[in-house]
Amino acid sequence: MDITIRQVAADEYATLGEITAQAYLGDGLLDFGESDEYLGELRDVAKRAAAAEVLVAVADGRVLGGVTFVPAGGPMADIARAGEAEIRMLAVAPEMRGRGIGEALVRTCVERARAVEGCVRLVLSTQRTMRTAHRIYERLGFTRTPERDWNPVPHLDDIMLLTYELTL
Repeated sequence: MDITIRQVAADEYATLGEITAQAYLGDGLLDFGESDEYLGELRDVAKRAAAAEVLVAVADGRVLGGVTFVPAGGPMADIARAGEAEIRMLAVAPEMRGRGIGEALVRTCVERARAVEGCVRLVLSTQRTMRTAHRIYERLGFTRTPERDWNPVPHLDDIMLLTYELTL
């Protein structure tokens, strides 16, 4: 399969939004299922694309997955500091997993971060249960930064996001 990674097109927003939402739902990453407030954020690719760079993996005209690359702060950054870029909302369609698509998306973000003037680090947050993603990050040289772990929903103690960084 020949995979191309490029910027998402407006007519692909709904498809990528649904792939992202279904990946998080299917993996049990949303505490409240379909009623989870974050689900709307996952589906709102237009909002992400207006504030950051949304990349898609495509093969044979089909969107297989995507990621949001935040080059330097801004409204889409969760943890990025000065001199850092951030990866957000990495998702691959469940039936397309295990084919290197997630890794290709992360590699593209690494390349993009290296091209950002003044960027010295690429950071990301992930949930404890995203073990496949953790293996991708570690294989690509990311290291855990437990001192940066954080809770996006302070009133729910069991949602602690793990953080990783890659020094460029």
